[in-house]
Amino acid sequence: MSKLKLLEEKKAKPFLKWAGGKNQLIPELAKRLPLKIIELGKIDYYIEPFIGGGAFFFYLKNNYIINQAVLMDINQELVLAYKTVRDYPHQLIEKLAMLEKSYLKGTTNQRKEFFYKIRARYNMQQPGFNYDSFNFNWIIRTAYLIFLNKTCYNGLFRQNRKGGFNVPYGSYKNPNICNKANILEVQEALKDTEIICSDFENLEKYIRKGSFIYLDPPYRPLNGSSNFTSYSKESFSEEDQIRLAHLYKKMDQRDALLMLSNSDPKNENPEDDFFDKLYSHYNIERVLAKRSINCIGTKRGEIKELIIRNYS
Repeated sequence: MSKLKLLEEKKAKPFLKWAGGKNQLIPELAKRLPLKIIELGKIDYYIEPFIGGGAFFFYLKNNYIINQAVLMDINQELVLAYKTVRDYPHQLIEKLAMLEKSYLKGTTNQRKEFFYKIRARYNMQQPGFNYDSFNFNWIIRTAYLIFLNKTCYNGLFRQNRKGGFNVPYGSYKNPNICNKANILEVQEALKDTEIICSDFENLEKYIRKGSFIYLDPPYRPLNGSSNFTSYSKESFSEEDQIRLAHLYKKMDQRDALLMLSNSDPKNENPEDDFFDKLYSHYNIERVLAKRSINCIGTKRGEIKELIIRNYS
């Protein structure tokens, strides 16, 4: 069977719902890939320093051959989950199946009580947790995270400043807590992929000439009601956006191929040219995308987002 045929059969998709997920933007990103990648059907070296839910990475793995990949994120819970899915999928599936069975057999009130019990266990586990060396608690913690993500309000991940998960219960009738098939697809997609917990600036050491780098930082809030930059206990400030723009320039000078997405502040204020100034030397495009996470339901809908590239 050819490699291209194998690619057609891959169906890995995000195993977590994540604020700022890129599913709705994938068609726009895909048609703006470097022409060489589209023509050859492969990526020699891929880097993504804000992996989040990984929607674009999984799209690329399903449709292109990626010879080497480095995925990064500063959120240690997220990185732990990726490593666990990659290295211990069967043990994780077993634990998730147990959680799903216990949850689904309960009444509405029992399900709610079970959710808060797991949330409390998850938060009690955090102080002093060993994120560096594997132990069985990795599987338990990742299973708890996936369970909470599938059963909490709006599928959010949010931490308080102490690192505690604080999203309330979401009353879904039949959540797919243990998606065995997808976990195995994701595990296959992550094979031979380097997964690193780090601030984005550390990606500089991994850059090679011709690397394709997709940057999807926590979005600059459009307004006070859409501030989802604190998806971990580490926030992402306007100063961090500027720091990222400086790194973008340095990576450009090293002949990396760069694609960056962010919110368009002109949705709220036509005079706000924050990103236009930061990336004035690059190819800035505004595209329509659906924003589904907003605490105000009427503000969920199509808005313009930015795609910024250093190539045509």
